[in-house]
Amino acid sequence: MRFVIQRVLNADVKIDGETAGAIGKGFMVLIGVSDSDTKAVADKMVKKMIGLRIFEDEQGKTNLSLESVGGGLLLISQFTLYADCKKGNRPSFIRAGKPKAAEEMYEYIIEKCKESVDIVERGRFGADMKVSLTNDGPFTIVLDSDML
Repeated sequence: MRFVIQRVLNADVKIDGETAGAIGKGFMVLIGVSDSDTKAVADKMVKKMIGLRIFEDEQGKTNLSLESVGGGLLLISQFTLYADCKKGNRPSFIRAGKPKAAEEMYEYIIEKCKESVDIVERGRFGADMKVSLTNDGPFTIVLDSDML
């Protein structure tokens, strides 16, 4: 499982021109799922993400968590995080999770996040989405379950 976490001042996702989800300060998270991912892996990833202390305190140190700043989450499914570009110029997505299982895992991650975070917004699995954000910093973290 892979999460690309961007600390944002605001973010939104549009589907067919309509806003599907929007947040102010918080994390915009791209979520990639592989076939080997489990709920236990998702639990570990969500716990790590929510616990990240990457917001600045009064001294300008990255010391505050999402909860400390009352931040929200915008969660976007992104199978292309598993692109394999080793051969040729056309990426292979064979390592990305099969759609049905990946969608179930995405929904599980959303529900798990709602247990700890008050504002959880989302995109729509498999939809053509337009994501806009103001990256704060910029500050971007990549969490990979193979590295935890």
